[in-house]
Amino acid sequence: MNKIEHIGIAVKNIDDSNELFTKLFGEPQYKTEAVESEGVKTSFFKVGNNKIELLEAIDQDSLIGKFINTKGEGIHHIAFDVDDIEAEVKRLKKEGFIVLNDIPKKGADNKLVVFLHPKTTNGVLIELCQDFF
Repeated sequence: MNKIEHIGIAVKNIDDSNELFTKLFGEPQYKTEAVESEGVKTSFFKVGNNKIELLEAIDQDSLIGKFINTKGEGIHHIAFDVDDIEAEVKRLKKEGFIVLNDIPKKGADNKLVVFLHPKTTNGVLIELCQDFF
C-alpha cells in the first residue's frame, strides 16, 4: 500500500455538507459525481496532499443509506492507494482478510476499488484503490 488515498464520510445531505466542508477547508469540492452502482452521490475535497470523500445515499437501501440509518453521519471508510489491486487482493486473502468484492469494480474519482470486511480489520471498512482511466 502506498498511502491513504482518501477518507470517506457518510452524510445525510451532500449539498449542506459541501457547504460546511467548503467553509472548513476554505476551498470548494473539486468533483461531484454519482456512482449509480453503489446508490451514492459523492464529492471530493483536497486538503493538502489528502482527500476527503463525502457520500450521500441516493438509494436508502444502499450500503451508505443503511450505514446512516444505523450509525448516523460520520467516518465510513479509509481508502488506501495501491499499484496492483488484483495482486493486493491475493496477498490480503492469503493473510486471512475477507474481501467483500473479489473482482475490482469501478468506483468514484476514476478508481478501481475493492473493500475489506470490517470484522477482519478491527471494525474499520478498508477500501483499496487503483487508478483507472
